[in-house]
Amino acid sequence: MRKGKIKKLVRDRGFGFIIDDEGGKEVFFHQSGLVGSTLDALRGDEAVEFDVEESPKGPRAVNVTISK
Repeated sequence: MRKGKIKKLVRDRGFGFIIDDEGGKEVFFHQSGLVGSTLDALRGDEAVEFDVEESPKGPRAVNVTISK
């Protein structure tokens, strides 16, 4: 799993962006990719762990969990 931090949350549209600790790239995530949490429970700069998969629109974070 990769590690990163929440950069931006767009709660009313159900998605956000994570800054990947490896290389500092921005990765999109949808609320359906969250595990054990909700979009409302996340906050900016919160540390998360995630996997990346390719989607038709580019890389997408999935299995997003809050780091312990």
